Amino acid sequence: MKFSEVIGQEDAEKRLMQLVEENRVPHAMLFTGPEGCGKMAVALAFASYMLNNSPLLDNWGHPDLHFTYPTIKLPKMGSDHQPVSDDFAKEWHHLLTQGPYFSMNQWMNEMEAANQQSIITAAESDDIARKLSLKSSQGGYKVSLIWLPERMNIAAANKLLKLLEEPPHMTLFILVSEEPEKLLETIRSRTQRFDIKKIDTPAIERALIEKRGIDEDAAHRIARVANGNWNKALEELDSGNENKQFLDMFIMLMRLSYLRNIHDLKKWSEAVSGFGREKQKRMITYFIHMVRENFIYNFQNPELNYMTQEEENFSKNFARFINEANVIDITELLNKALRDISQNANAKIVFFDIALNMIVLLIRK
Repeated sequence: MKFSEVIGQEDAEKRLMQLVEENRVPHAMLFTGPEGCGKMAVALAFASYMLNNSPLLDNWGHPDLHFTYPTIKLPKMGSDHQPVSDDFAKEWHHLLTQGPYFSMNQWMNEMEAANQQSIITAAESDDIARKLSLKSSQGGYKVSLIWLPERMNIAAANKLLKLLEEPPHMTLFILVSEEPEKLLETIRSRTQRFDIKKIDTPAIERALIEKRGIDEDAAHRIARVANGNWNKALEELDSGNENKQFLDMFIMLMRLSYLRNIHDLKKWSEAVSGFGREKQKRMITYFIHMVRENFIYNFQNPELNYMTQEEENFSKNFARFINEANVIDITELLNKALRDISQNANAKIVFFDIALNMIVLLIRK
């Protein structure tokens, strides 16, 4: 993969190439940035460059490029088996061949995960150490590309730290993180951080026209809604995307709360509690986004809003219910629910609590 295939991010390419030219490439790099900004695409392009853009990279089969990513434990795995990336190599390879822009949701679907939460295990860190102890097959760099290292359990993180402290010869670690603050401080201190900015709207618009054949008007609106997130731009092209389901759930919650229909709110909480944990977290994050957008909608400044046409159609009548008197408390309620779900709290209780509190909060003026 070449940098020419990355959407936007010319500044990131320039910074990285300058390091190469000045012979200052660090042994461990931490790529961070908002979801959908293309940090994985940048990481793959840089890894390819450091491996001399070998033809072996065409199908991501280069023997000196080692991938690490969160995995789940399948029912067929033995009780003593700790899942490692190699257990899902076929699924990962399939995902990569679809393109360098993907989300955790797509990866979970690729693994056919149900309610599990994906992690990187201590056994994975042992696997990394074993692979990197071998000599480079091509006589150059060995690259360890770790996607979402913040999902390492503590044992895995400590073992990775030791590798970063005493890296094997000619080894480059590239960590691609959505939430770097969740990494051990000692790991962060041993990496050089590169912040990847969200993609500017014109770059997304051009990519939609050139790569997807979208007409200019549609590309402009989708690029505005995407707000720097190429993954979201792609979702908008899919009429059956997950956010449409989340919008339906949001509308139902708000309407039933306004009507104080506790009986149906209980049914609503039972329905969404059947989603997997990862999907529940994505849904709550979407709810937080919609609360923000509806509050901003009241200012009647279209440049400040980032909603699809369907979301805006609902907000025209609903936005007035999100105001200065309740926006902070509603947001805090949803953030608390997000933390509770992340900590494996009982989903039915969490979502019914949201519903009951929303009844009270929506009537504030």
